[in-house]
Amino acid sequence: MRIVIDMQGAQSASRMRGIGRYTLSFVEALVRNRGEHEIVLALNGLFSDTVEPIRLMFRDLLPRENIRVWFAPGPVSFHTKDNDERRQRAELIREAFLASLNPDIIHITSLFEGFDDDAATSVGSMFGRTPLSVTLYDLIPLLDDNQFLGRDKCLAEWYRRKLDYLTSSDMLLAISESSRDDAITNIGISPTRIYNVGSACSNIFQKRQVSTSDVEHLYSKFNLRSEFIVCSSTLEPHKNLQRFLRCFSSLPNKILEKYKVVLVGRISDFQRELLNDFLSSINLSRNQVISTGYVTDYELVSLYNLCDLTVVPSYLEGFGLPALEAMACGAAVIGSSAPSISEVIGLKEALFDPYDDVDLTAKLRQALSDKDFRTSLRSHGLERAQRFSWNETARSALSFLEQAVKKFGASETIVENQGLPKLAYVSPLPPSQTGIAEYSAELIAPLSEHYEITCIIDQPILDNQIVKFPEIRSSEWFRINYKYFDRVLYQVGNSPFHEYMRALMEDIPGVMVLHDFFLSSYLFHIQSEKGANVWTNALYDSHGYTSVKDSLLDDMQTVADYPANLTFIRNSQGVIVHSAHSRHLAEQWYGEGFSDNWHVVPMLRQPSPASDREKARALLGISKDSLVVCSFGLLAPTKLNHRLLDAFLSSTLAGDSASQLVFVGQHGGEYGASLDRTIRKSGISERIRITGWADMATYRNYLAAADIAVQLRTQSRGETSAATLDCLNYGLATVVNAHGSLAELPDESVWKLPDNFHDSSLIEALETLRKDAEARRSLGERGRDMIGVRHAPAKCARSYRDAIENFHSKSAFVLPKLIEEIASKPPPRDDDEYVQLSAAISLTLPRKRPRKCIYLDISETCRTELRSGIERAAVSITLALLAAPPKGWRVEPVYLDTVSDKWVYRQASVFTLRTMGFPQTPLRDDVIEPQAGDILLGLDFSGQALINAEAFGLHADYRKLGVSVYFVVFDILPLTMPEFFPPEADKSFKEWLLATLRQHGVLCISKAVADDLSAWIRQEKASLAPFARIDWFHLGADIDEAAPSKGLPDASHGVLGELHSRPTFLMVGTVEPRKGHLQVLDAFTRLWAHGLDANLVVVGAEGWKPVTHSHRRSIPGIVERLRASPEGGKRLFWLESISDEYLEKIYEASDCLIAASEGEGFGLPLIESARHKLPILVRDIPVFREVSGNHAYYFSGSDPEDLAAAIDEWLTLYRRGEHPTSDKMPWLTWRESALMLVERVMEGHKVEVPAEEQGSAAA
Repeated sequence: MRIVIDMQGAQSASRMRGIGRYTLSFVEALVRNRGEHEIVLALNGLFSDTVEPIRLMFRDLLPRENIRVWFAPGPVSFHTKDNDERRQRAELIREAFLASLNPDIIHITSLFEGFDDDAATSVGSMFGRTPLSVTLYDLIPLLDDNQFLGRDKCLAEWYRRKLDYLTSSDMLLAISESSRDDAITNIGISPTRIYNVGSACSNIFQKRQVSTSDVEHLYSKFNLRSEFIVCSSTLEPHKNLQRFLRCFSSLPNKILEKYKVVLVGRISDFQRELLNDFLSSINLSRNQVISTGYVTDYELVSLYNLCDLTVVPSYLEGFGLPALEAMACGAAVIGSSAPSISEVIGLKEALFDPYDDVDLTAKLRQALSDKDFRTSLRSHGLERAQRFSWNETARSALSFLEQAVKKFGASETIVENQGLPKLAYVSPLPPSQTGIAEYSAELIAPLSEHYEITCIIDQPILDNQIVKFPEIRSSEWFRINYKYFDRVLYQVGNSPFHEYMRALMEDIPGVMVLHDFFLSSYLFHIQSEKGANVWTNALYDSHGYTSVKDSLLDDMQTVADYPANLTFIRNSQGVIVHSAHSRHLAEQWYGEGFSDNWHVVPMLRQPSPASDREKARALLGISKDSLVVCSFGLLAPTKLNHRLLDAFLSSTLAGDSASQLVFVGQHGGEYGASLDRTIRKSGISERIRITGWADMATYRNYLAAADIAVQLRTQSRGETSAATLDCLNYGLATVVNAHGSLAELPDESVWKLPDNFHDSSLIEALETLRKDAEARRSLGERGRDMIGVRHAPAKCARSYRDAIENFHSKSAFVLPKLIEEIASKPPPRDDDEYVQLSAAISLTLPRKRPRKCIYLDISETCRTELRSGIERAAVSITLALLAAPPKGWRVEPVYLDTVSDKWVYRQASVFTLRTMGFPQTPLRDDVIEPQAGDILLGLDFSGQALINAEAFGLHADYRKLGVSVYFVVFDILPLTMPEFFPPEADKSFKEWLLATLRQHGVLCISKAVADDLSAWIRQEKASLAPFARIDWFHLGADIDEAAPSKGLPDASHGVLGELHSRPTFLMVGTVEPRKGHLQVLDAFTRLWAHGLDANLVVVGAEGWKPVTHSHRRSIPGIVERLRASPEGGKRLFWLESISDEYLEKIYEASDCLIAASEGEGFGLPLIESARHKLPILVRDIPVFREVSGNHAYYFSGSDPEDLAAAIDEWLTLYRRGEHPTSDKMPWLTWRESALMLVERVMEGHKVEVPAEEQGSAAA
């Protein structure tokens, strides 16, 4: 059972009252006790500040995608007349949203909301008939009409409207027996539609020792003393507060001097003035009665534990929650004898008449004067509170919800007295040369028993069609008149005959019969003929970038490999297929559970007409005594016609002059020519033939004339073989292999070979059936009987009816209905309202898609296309995840952009395909539409763009929607080493970093960076979101898998020769102040001067070129040294902006990597060196220790002499073969790095990858 819960009771103004407290506790208990049931929480996006706290509360109880948010333009409060039209649209959006979640039942936690805030609650049925239950707290405004409704006509109108909604709901869950009785007595609710599920209080309410510091805090904050009374109350009349205070004021002075009254509850400034005036009228000072305003749960628990007495004076309540909370804390509690309160307190001696001043005063005097009485109240309260359990409440509620689904679940059958629904039947019809046209010709008549059918075609309407079929209309007519129809049915196949349906389905959704799971041939044909990107867009939509890349390499192979049908499925109201095999393909391509709601309806077959075998043979020129083996249908490699031909020629049938083999169908191309050659060479070509295209009469004559049918398949694309069903329908002994839908045929109805059969098995079948006429007859009869039962037209038509009505009742496609309903109402007032409404609907009802998305933010990489360390890592991780996405996920590179001054993310389609090697991309960079459960993962440093987008609220909106937002942090060096960066760089970097820390987490590229970041947060007391995590992963090293750039300069051969001629030390990295270039240059200058004959190669572009010269720190000096050195081109080589191909050769030609950086986030060159088994000499800093371990030689000190001495020592060890080696240093591939990153993002949950990616030695 799928339960959708409207959570507005915990979002509206009620969240500050008992309703909000009840809602959260009740729903949490439901979730904990849900068992096999699925629960989805529905939140109102207009209460944006409540969304994240609710997500945080349920983060360990529900998947993020099970907490969903709907959006509508506000304000929508009822009390402002100007909001009426917006409120109506909000109610429609909410109802459509709830229906789109495919609930079995909807539960509303609080219906009476939205009078003076932006809650929108309604009960409608225009989006389907789903059972609906409502929590009933009380009917106080109705029971005390004069106090609540008589004074405000607007409030009365609002309340009466909500009351109508309440009475039209299917089931009410009352929070007390008192509330249940009130509903039965006062609004006529049937006792069988309302159940008392009870209530409880949060586990936080319990008896405990209040610490001295907490006592001092409370006494100071509220001006208290040791003795006080708690009354949790507002100034609403039914709370009976004035009577209580009046009775308290009449107590003896001895009591009044001893006790203060603490009124707990939020009140407005105006209400506070009224309270003060009332206190003056009864001679109570403001110091005597303390109004706390809002208090936290923690403070309330302390007050209950410390107080001498708690009083609950209300004369009307739905449930005495304050009494229960106080009793659970061990407080002495007295309360009114009102049913709901006495039901909780359960002790007559603790009750008073709320309308009787004398009784109330007497009970107060007793409780405050008699210590033993208070002690007995405390003992009773603690025992009594144990009887109220949220678990019991939840279990009761779930039981009642199950009953409601069984009792009120939408019927899937047609109500006969309403007449037949009008069905638009969209399909080609004969004489179109497609099997679906013939199929429709047979289906329409039996289906007309259930629907009034109009055929919608895109072909000339012929006179004989008008006679044979119901009303026939063109697709153009249908576009204008579609509202005339109650249901729409599309018959879709893999041929151009169905092209007109593609645009129709986008605008007029209906149920789709998917005859062929693969629609790729048809879509490719349309793109080839019309030049539009129909095929490419369908590939991308269905399968992502990898499929588009494959199509750009080999279109025809891609047609064979990818179904490309997701757009059709998404635009359908429901899907009907003819075999379970098609459902299996859907699960295979789009994930487990994708086809759960699909219906399988067997392909109908009309009973075969009485056939004259001898006449059919005479017409075909076949003798009466011949044994005829036929295979029906288009000849193709997937039909395994060559296997049948080989088996026939290898069997005894080849030597039997009475045996014939006939292929009834078209052939062509190289495959057809190959069959022709084999037949010509067989020596018995007069007994083997291919008919070519056969008209229906010829086709049926062969069915009547044949003795044996052989229908084989491989590489099935989801189609159902109508020809095989025809063979069985004609009583032919039929041989099939267990492939695709053929595997679903009953074993007793066919001779079933294994899927991957040997020729010997097929030969055995042919020879056995040739010899045994009785076996042929018996097998054929069983096949015909099976067709008559499973594929009977009337039965198939009923199955169609049931499927169509089921889809209709489930309201699987609510967006067109929503737009239609909104269009029927007064329009928005201006363009801004239209834009807001469109955006709200888009967010609330996003396009259906089978997989969740990981959006990779590569904004800076797209913008600059630099290939520095950060951008190289971003590209490498992106390509790795595109090549091997986690199971059940789709990967989408994106970048930040603005549209009409609003920040958005766009698909990085152009950049992605260009990076894959295809500069001419057929795709557009559209704005993305993320959904609940998706992940946004920032992979590079997008600087000011991210700061601005985050300040605009883009990422907060994503989080509210249910998207997990994470960013990769490469280092925090601008904060810890600002001297190595341009002036003021630390300030902008800090802004960027703080923006990332407001998300769900950051992933550092090393543990060292994660430690530095944690230390910085502690030091700076930086604010970290309560749900945020800091974690780390490691980068990869295989350049070949990171879209390596190619090309060698003309001078490369000479340079590589010089490197091979003497020991070569290599530095890799952008020329920046922190990289240690000056120390390395000074060290080598000294070493060269002392006779060392060794090369120094510096690979890396000059950094910070756009930065003002005076802000570039030491870079100009480093560049000048590199360019002006007398060793330049001799033993010093500066290689700027070289290709990855050239860098690989440099690594291979070098003897040692020097990494002299003062600070790094990871040290990518270290693991690239280890991949080439290149020894490493590095500065002794924590991150290099983390990456290299014992596989590197470390140096310390910042003077040139320190490094020169280290190089001398390393060379000594190197010559003796005693230097540390990197051969066994662990490193990751980019795919392993990407997997590690995604696993950390997903909080350690196992992420499945393709089998070929598992088991790397580096892992």
